[in-house]
Amino acid sequence: MSDSPVRIVGFSGSLRKASLNTALLRAAAELVPPDVTLDIIEICGLPLYNADLILPPSGLDEKPRYPASVEPARQAIAAADALLIVSPEYNFSMPAVTKNVLDWASRPPNALDEKAVAFTGASPGGMGTVRGQMALRDVCVFTNMHAINKPELFVSQAPSKFDKDLKLTDEPTREALGKLLASLAAFARRLKQR
Repeated sequence: MSDSPVRIVGFSGSLRKASLNTALLRAAAELVPPDVTLDIIEICGLPLYNADLILPPSGLDEKPRYPASVEPARQAIAAADALLIVSPEYNFSMPAVTKNVLDWASRPPNALDEKAVAFTGASPGGMGTVRGQMALRDVCVFTNMHAINKPELFVSQAPSKFDKDLKLTDEPTREALGKLLASLAAFARRLKQR
């Protein structure tokens, strides 16, 4: 079971075209261990969470119906073994677009339930995304996601770690990102065995 395939889905909590967080997510897709895949979901088309956009079930066996722009992300998260959230930090917390994905995904049936999850993020500052990741851990409690505790990865002074084409060139960061992904995959395998 130790080498069973693991499917990770990831998203970037930044909508910027030249986002270092999106570049970090693309680097993660290149650094996954063998027998692990990382599919990137796009979040820019998601509307702000609004319960009025959810159509109620029309029968006893039917689930709520979500907007067409929301359902692919919900399905991708539900089908994955693990979730990777690569997000900037705004105002000591996660940005609204990151929270929006989690709000949509957590509505019944909760696509986040029992999901292995890891966080990372890039910042031009000296602390990486420490406070943003702590805010994400609070969301895990209610949504019943299982966040890995170690290793943690806070990419500080991020502009110096990418080249002009937004490729992650800093070797210590690449190594740390590889370890984060390996830990997430191993944790997801343990959860699958339960």
